[in-house]
Order: sequence, then structure tokens, then C-alpha cells
Amino acid sequence: MGTGSGFGKVILFGEHFVVYGVPGIVSAIDATNDAEVKKTAKGINVKDVRKAAKGYAEEKRMQQLESIDRILRAMGIDAKTVAFDILLGGALPGFSGLGASAASSVAITRAIAQEFGVILTDERVNQIAYEAEKAYAGTPSGIDNTAATFGGLLWFKKNLKDRQNTIEKLHIREPVEIVIGSTGVVANTKAMVEGVTERKQKHPEKYDALFEQAEALALIGREALLQFDLKKVGKLMNDNHRLLQEIEVSHEKLDILVEIARKQGAFGAKLTGGGGGGCMVALTPNQELQERVAEAIENAGYEVLRTRIGAEKT
Repeated sequence: MGTGSGFGKVILFGEHFVVYGVPGIVSAIDATNDAEVKKTAKGINVKDVRKAAKGYAEEKRMQQLESIDRILRAMGIDAKTVAFDILLGGALPGFSGLGASAASSVAITRAIAQEFGVILTDERVNQIAYEAEKAYAGTPSGIDNTAATFGGLLWFKKNLKDRQNTIEKLHIREPVEIVIGSTGVVANTKAMVEGVTERKQKHPEKYDALFEQAEALALIGREALLQFDLKKVGKLMNDNHRLLQEIEVSHEKLDILVEIARKQGAFGAKLTGGGGGGCMVALTPNQELQERVAEAIENAGYEVLRTRIGAEKT
């Protein structure tokens, strides 16, 4: 039996903007998707036992099957010549915005490789997972699969000319508590990315200005993180959420959760991931603040995940 894992993630700065070469900052979280692959007599069968938002598994089912086909093709394996069962689980819930598709793609890639005796470097796992992500995102930035593969806190910049993306590990003083709140709305990442592309083409001047602001936020956010100025990081996250609202990828429930978190004292809060539903992230450095924000979101009827950013991969 082959096994593998992939990290979930939150994006602190840059979602959607990274697709166009604007730098972003992403952190893996201490929750993973885990896969087990075992050769069988017939077919490729997937059993998904992850906790998920209502309708998540059904919404993503066809994309998941396509992603597995893409993984096999990228590995040079003919799907017609193999048969195996996949068991997909782990502590990372199937909430849109946490990089669950990328985490599962990384986990499945590693598990298939182990079961079939294929040796893969992390760099190669990342490349294969990027191909798998095309099933979910159409034209992915690469930021999700990179975090899922390598873990830690990462500076990411997509190279629009070739596949040599800039990936740099960032190191902060200590891990920082965050709260992730789920709207319960299953988002269609591919549709959200396509929507931004359409609006950017229709309103180039407006969008160019917003993208310049997003790049500035990422650069300032990087320095604030390295200096461990968490108050400044939080303010910049709030500014980033405003930009995401302006490119029309937020959602009524995301804005509600962001407001709840801020009122409870979160240093900053914003949507994370593709938007249009999915999740938000609140910066809550210390367990007391983390719990206060988490309880307020739960009391409003939403699910939460208590986790941390900045933890080093072990």
C-alpha cells in the first residue's frame, strides 16, 4: 500500500492576483489530506472520507476524477493498464479556499508513486500536482500545490513566460494562531478565475491599478511578517480583502465572517482562496484571541478551523 500527504493552506496576500504574476504569500497549515493507494483487480475507485462542506464532494467529483487522470498522465502511467483503490482522508476538511484539491492531489501523487515504486522528488511532485490542479482551477497559479507540497510559509511569484516560478521559504519568529471560518458555500474556483479574466479585459485601467496595489501590499506584507509586526500584517490583510471585494470575488457570507472576526479583535481578516464562498482567515495571535474569534463565528452558525501559520515542515 502506498501513502502520501499534502498540506492545506491559507493565502495571506495575493489570491487571484498571483495568476497574473503578482507575488503572493501563502502558508501551509497544520492540517493535511492523506491518501492511501492499494492495487486492486479492476478500475480506479475513490473513497473520500474527508469532512466537507455540504455538497463539496458531489460538486468536485468529476474534477477529482479528471485530476487523477492528469496525475497518471503526468507520471507516464496509462490509466487503462492499472487498477487501484484510493482512500482519501485526513484532518484537512473539504472547505473551498483551503487548498483541499491541491492537498489531495499531492497526497494522491505521493501515494500512487509509492505503491507503484516510482521515485519522485518534491519538485516533481509539485509539477504533477500543478497538472492535477488544472482540473479544478482551469489555469491555476501554482500557489496552492506549492504550499501543499513543501509546507511552511512561502513567497510565491508565477513566471508568466515559463514554469520557473519563484518559490522562497520565509521564516518568522514563531508560528501564529489563526481562525479559518467556512461560509459553507462550495465555490467554483475555475469560474471565479475566469470571471476575473473577463472583467480585467473589459476594464483594464481599473484592474491594472488594483493589481499594482495588490503587488505593493504583498511586498510590504513580506517585510511586516519578517519583522513580526503582526498588527501591520493584519491591517494589510484587511486592505487585501478590500481589493478582492473590488475585483468582485468576495461573497456576502465571507464579508459577514470577516466583520465578525474584526469586531472580536482579530488583527486582520480576509477571504482566502478563490472566493465566491469558501473560507476566510483571521489573524489571531494567541490562543485566547483565537478562541474568542472562533467561538463568535461558531455562535453565528458557521464552522471553523483553529490552526496556525508559519510552522516549519517536519
